[in-house]
Amino acid sequence: MRRVHETMGSTAAYTTTLKLLQIMHGKGLVRRDETGHAHIYEATPEKDETRLLLARDLAERAFSGSTARLALHALSSARASAEELAEIRALLDRLEGSS
Repeated sequence: MRRVHETMGSTAAYTTTLKLLQIMHGKGLVRRDETGHAHIYEATPEKDETRLLLARDLAERAFSGSTARLALHALSSARASAEELAEIRALLDRLEGSS
């Protein structure tokens, strides 16, 4: 915890750093080792896992848990490339095939 705060510099209070790490821990973005006197925080290693956690959290908070509405909003807010659209179609085909 102290090392994270020192890395951030004097721009944030110690309690702010602690609160941010606690929020990130609650979202699964960091792990916390509580075995010693000081809590040790460690980033979760997988980007895809982090992205899934953030997407789930956003769907819950902003779209009443609807991943479909999240996807529709995301696709309507910015133009997707032909490659991205092909990936989306392939995912939809896999999802339809597994039902």
